[in-house]
Amino acid sequence: MTPSRGSSLPSLASLAQRVGAALKERKETIAVVESSSGGLVSAALLAVPGASSFFLGGAVVYSRRAGKALLGLTAVDVAGMRAETEPYAVMVAGRIRDSHRASWGISESGAAGPSGSPYGDAPGHVCIAIVGATALSRTIETGSGDRAANMDLFARHLLQLFEQALLGGSVD
Repeated sequence: MTPSRGSSLPSLASLAQRVGAALKERKETIAVVESSSGGLVSAALLAVPGASSFFLGGAVVYSRRAGKALLGLTAVDVAGMRAETEPYAVMVAGRIRDSHRASWGISESGAAGPSGSPYGDAPGHVCIAIVGATALSRTIETGSGDRAANMDLFARHLLQLFEQALLGGSVD
């Protein structure tokens, strides 16, 4: 788990600009699954001029019902698995990548706050994942129940990890 307050992270808009530029240059595409960031990642990517050349789609999957409707998740797909874990984040990132025929699928699943999740995770807990030319996942703990701040941090952590994966930099 990575504790984080986000002070060293670039702004969401800056990260989205950089990721969008890299995707355009590489002629690659992305599809996004969000939960506790509530669509902030998709919105930031879509704000980049020329987003239609790299952004194929996104979904805010905030419940099992949404997972079934938006990702086609079945009981078999999630057997023995719960949301807000790295295996779940990797699975849904791969699912959205495959369903959109994208180069990359990225996802996050967490508890923004102010209270914890029904799964027992504390507020400020998120699992992020990247699936494409490489597969990466991380668990981030902010230690905060500030919902809006956590949503922003979760989105920035996801885009930063994705940028690192795209550029081949350190992902530690």
